[in-house]
Amino acid sequence: MNKHIYEKIEQLRKEINNLNYRYYVLAESKVSDYEYDTLLNELIKYETEHPELVTPDSPTQRVGSDLTKTFNPIVHKVPMLSLSNTYSEEEIKAFDERVKSGLEGEEKIKYVVELKIDGVSSSIHYKNGLLHNAATRGDGKIGEEITNNIRTIRSIPLRVEETKSFEVRGEVFMSLKDFEKLNEERKANGEKIFANPRNSSAGTLKLQNPKEVAKRPLDIFTYYLLSDNLKIETQEENLEKLKQLGFKINPNYELCENIDEVINFCRKWEIKRDTLPYEIDGVVIKVNSISQQNRLGSIAKSPRWATSFKFKAKQVITQLKKVTWQVGRTGAITPVAELEPIVLAGSVISRATLHNADEIERKDIRENDFVKLEKGGDVIPKVVGVDFSKRSIDSVKLLIPTLCPNCKSELVKSENEVALYCVNKVCPAQIKGKLIHFASRGAMDIEGLGEAIINLFVDKGYLKSFADIYNLSKFEDELKSLEGFGEKSIDNLFDSIEKSKAQPFHKVLFAIGIRYIGAGVARKLTNAFNTIKKLKDATVEELEDVDEIGPSISRSLVQYFSEDENIMLIDELINKGLNFAEDISNSKNQNLNGLSFVVTGSLSNITRDEAKEKIISSGGKFVSSLSKKTDYLVAGENAGSKLEKAKTFGVKIISEEEFNNLLNNTI
Repeated sequence: MNKHIYEKIEQLRKEINNLNYRYYVLAESKVSDYEYDTLLNELIKYETEHPELVTPDSPTQRVGSDLTKTFNPIVHKVPMLSLSNTYSEEEIKAFDERVKSGLEGEEKIKYVVELKIDGVSSSIHYKNGLLHNAATRGDGKIGEEITNNIRTIRSIPLRVEETKSFEVRGEVFMSLKDFEKLNEERKANGEKIFANPRNSSAGTLKLQNPKEVAKRPLDIFTYYLLSDNLKIETQEENLEKLKQLGFKINPNYELCENIDEVINFCRKWEIKRDTLPYEIDGVVIKVNSISQQNRLGSIAKSPRWATSFKFKAKQVITQLKKVTWQVGRTGAITPVAELEPIVLAGSVISRATLHNADEIERKDIRENDFVKLEKGGDVIPKVVGVDFSKRSIDSVKLLIPTLCPNCKSELVKSENEVALYCVNKVCPAQIKGKLIHFASRGAMDIEGLGEAIINLFVDKGYLKSFADIYNLSKFEDELKSLEGFGEKSIDNLFDSIEKSKAQPFHKVLFAIGIRYIGAGVARKLTNAFNTIKKLKDATVEELEDVDEIGPSISRSLVQYFSEDENIMLIDELINKGLNFAEDISNSKNQNLNGLSFVVTGSLSNITRDEAKEKIISSGGKFVSSLSKKTDYLVAGENAGSKLEKAKTFGVKIISEEEFNNLLNNTI
């Protein structure tokens, strides 16, 4: 091989990468499109003639040709926690007081404040300087691999000048200008337009064809670098290190000496938010010192050292055409406003919640009124009031229904509740809602049994209860005759139904949809009562002895188990093979009761997620950040900086073998 060719290829790559960095990260255009294309085509020519010299980090390799048929799960070594929210200056000050209390007032506390980009959180891993893989946030513990699609984003470097492994987290977004242009193109092509930039970004990242992803104008702002090997002492250094490595960071951040400066930053950007070329929905406030962050640690879902200040929702006024009443899975009847379509916070809104009949009467909302509309948390549209100055003589006072809009049963209203309820247990709308919840990802996770399919199967008479899902095979011939149901799709559905039988007890308890029993409550209950019999026989007092279980939950459970038809349904599901008991070996073992654990490094016999499950099921607490209050650090191979921190804090360090012995009560 000619040495000159190798050097020429390297020179072209370096030049093109530099141009990409300047254009996509620094927003500087140094050459014309023609000149850039000439360089790229020259590189393609050399690599075509010498395929042995093609490397994964070459600018020509951003867009792969392979379809991504499945998005494999990736476990986040450090959970991607969600942030707690604040909505007022008083709540920001309360956050500051909690931080000071957690640090016992011993040190000066500074904050870094950053704009909260309204995009899609992603995690990107680098090994030996090369982009290794990337994942969505998912549920914070497990995401979905999107490596091929992330590679197409030109502001993300394929290679960096750092050989130590690290992880970068950022927010993938689409600028307002690019979003509008994309929608114009889709409209011209007769394609469905996107609702808002965030949804279009999320949908693009889940496309199977990276060539299609590359046509979409995705961008990213990175905000956090995680590494056991790189010494970073502050969030400000973190951002500067990202910038130094060639990543794109949002320039509108600020180091604040105190909480008053933080509040001034929030005030400024709430006013200026509409001047930006991309959507933001608030400000992220972080304790600057990494060591202080580690000492503050995290609670179950969010870090104690960070919070977000959410801007007040944008409001618009539009006309309410009529009100429809919907039936939920619990039988609750919810009024929905049918609106003159209007754009709000990047979305076209044509429907919005009216909450309940009492709210309609309190706000005196009528059909044909002009109503004030906003998005709750910038997500769910809701009617917040009426513009009475625009009320006309043709406004119509709303009639509150007395019969279920679906099954025509008489509606009831409990003494202590505002909602109207349909109490007909065979109401088709309730059955559909319950089945949709049961099959959802957070519950039984039955792939292929989505809302449209469930609605069809209920209408056809195939499904009337949860147990009927496990009898669907008897309708196999009828299913094959339905439009859009091929043999393969039916086989996949049956396989997914069979796999759902392996879901653990807490998932099944959540799936059956007992009122007030969310996913977190279901786990607490199954940890405390490891069989359905123990849970069924528990008294109100015994239930309320469980952490965070109050009167509403306890009464709901006792009421549910007092009804014969519910007991019959559970017995039927048990006979179908569903889990209504935790693993006895783990359930009885409470050896770790009250102890807190941090796991670091690679474990040889179990994954980090499995270790977490063992800790929780044995009564312990799994935490992600070390503090002086941590009881044990489980150190696997390549434990990194947490090992040194544990020694500094005086935390007991144990090996994987010692951890297993602790689980088995042998030490």
